[in-house]
Amino acid sequence: MSALSYTSAKRRRATKAEMESRKSQLVSIVVEQQPMTVRQVFYQATVRGIVPKTENGYQMVATALAELRRDGRIPFRWIADHTRWMRRPRTYSNIAHALRETAKFYRRALWDHSPSYVEVWIEKDALTGVIMPMTEEFDVPLMSAKGYPSLTFLHSAAAQMAEEDRPCFVYQFGDHDPSGVDAARAIEENLREMAPGAEIHFKRVAVTPEQISEWNLPTRPTKTTDTRSKKWNGGDSVELDAIDPDTLRGLVRDCIERHVDKRKLEIIRVAEESERQQLAMFAREARQ
Repeated sequence: MSALSYTSAKRRRATKAEMESRKSQLVSIVVEQQPMTVRQVFYQATVRGIVPKTENGYQMVATALAELRRDGRIPFRWIADHTRWMRRPRTYSNIAHALRETAKFYRRALWDHSPSYVEVWIEKDALTGVIMPMTEEFDVPLMSAKGYPSLTFLHSAAAQMAEEDRPCFVYQFGDHDPSGVDAARAIEENLREMAPGAEIHFKRVAVTPEQISEWNLPTRPTKTTDTRSKKWNGGDSVELDAIDPDTLRGLVRDCIERHVDKRKLEIIRVAEESERQQLAMFAREARQ
């Protein structure tokens, strides 16, 4: 597949029938693999030949997805966007309300007695909503690095690992491009420097050259404006978004599950449900 071109070209305007056909195909993609980012839908659409692998093709997808959400054909929550969010303290109408909400969201700590500590790091904040179902299911911290994280962010993460009296496993997901690969190097280097006494196992999970070849991932030209491109010998760049969402979530699950004792997990889940019911009972009694 040829590298992604960002040059714009004048194209024949699509007919209403063609635009509707495109929308229907995009709906099928989102239904299969939601939640997804707009860029993930774009990459899947290029693989299936729905839109060209150009900036114009991306705009076609973005416009169509906006219309599909406004028309109610796909739920807004199926298109992930965690780059913008609201900060607000959680408050309650009364004690009974607080107990009901606690019962609804109560979770047993999964890793309290685990022999290992696990974190998942992701380069792109926009993709946190795509893999969060996996990290939330297994009570694993999801660290959004946004490329090169600040020293404050790195120091906080390193301090947590320094407090853990057990091996720490860090699984990092980022773009295959000069800055994406170098950012992973910088994160690992800083964590080790700031937590010298911690046992840190760092692994860059995606995107790798092997994945690009095996999955025939869509590429784009490596940006010459990236100062690290002069020493880059990794060929065309590939965004993390190019990996289809189900495969990406599967990679995250595989990383986490290798540290999970399934028998203990089942015991915790049973205890969790029993305690959730107790909290619900306390909520009912508080209403009386």
